[in-house]
Amino acid sequence: MIFGGMRVPTGSADKKILNTKRFTPTGQCGGGCINQGETYDTDNGQVFVKSNFKDGAKQMFEGEFASLEAIRATGAVRVPKPLHVVVSETGHGAALVMEALDMVSWERNPYDLGRQLANLHRHNQILIEKNDPSAVRRFGFHITTCCGFLPLDNTWKDDWIDFYVNNRIEPQIKLLENKGEDTGIREIWARAIDDLPRLFENVSVIPSLLHGDLWSGNTAEVEGELVIFDPGSFYGHSEFDFGIIKMFGGFNHSFYDGYRKVIPEEEGFDGRCDLYELFHQLNHWNHFGSGYKRSSIELLRRLSDQDV
Repeated sequence: MIFGGMRVPTGSADKKILNTKRFTPTGQCGGGCINQGETYDTDNGQVFVKSNFKDGAKQMFEGEFASLEAIRATGAVRVPKPLHVVVSETGHGAALVMEALDMVSWERNPYDLGRQLANLHRHNQILIEKNDPSAVRRFGFHITTCCGFLPLDNTWKDDWIDFYVNNRIEPQIKLLENKGEDTGIREIWARAIDDLPRLFENVSVIPSLLHGDLWSGNTAEVEGELVIFDPGSFYGHSEFDFGIIKMFGGFNHSFYDGYRKVIPEEEGFDGRCDLYELFHQLNHWNHFGSGYKRSSIELLRRLSDQDV
């Protein structure tokens, strides 16, 4: 079966095969800066297809597929059910097929989002407390995921600061250096690294399953139920998800009330929020250009000069 230049692969034992003769676009489209999306009618109901024709799209969608599966497995918050990753005939580009949800703008109390996000973050900690063999005790993920289009290094690490410095910030700085756009950020970052242990004094970082890119644009509701989507998941510090929330203005106090009802705030949270926003500022700089240069450098300087 071919659609939009993509062919659904067959013979995959671990994924559902889209067994349909009918695959008709409904005219309902969506998308953003990275991908295009469209809803199709099939013999088994409607599906939503996200597509991207760049090299590396298959890896991106396989990571999103795994992220959606992992979040769904917690039962903490609803996400679209992923069905299949498909590849183009040429090998350039891929698509992610998932259940089609009639999403509308999310207007419910942000308290619900805060509470459900905290339950997602708490899920693995509860497994650890129960000594459940499925609990994850390291930082990383079993597959490469992406934040935007750029792949993330999810190689497992035992230490969170080591993971964050070398698996998150270092690759972003190297990308900028390779493009000749570093403008001295490595020197500023080197000063900030010296202060990182102080940001985590008296803080026990337990691996949490993260959404990875949660902001208001990745939330919606379906028949009154909250839905989050477009994840780039991994196991990391629960506070990491606040970096992108802070960058794009966040949610109102009710969101934080809901979250803190489940996970109380720890001392030094604001400084660590700056640290986690840094990844997203640099990632946006690498994706969309120098419009994010000034904010990235200002944040780096604040981190390097702060008195915790």
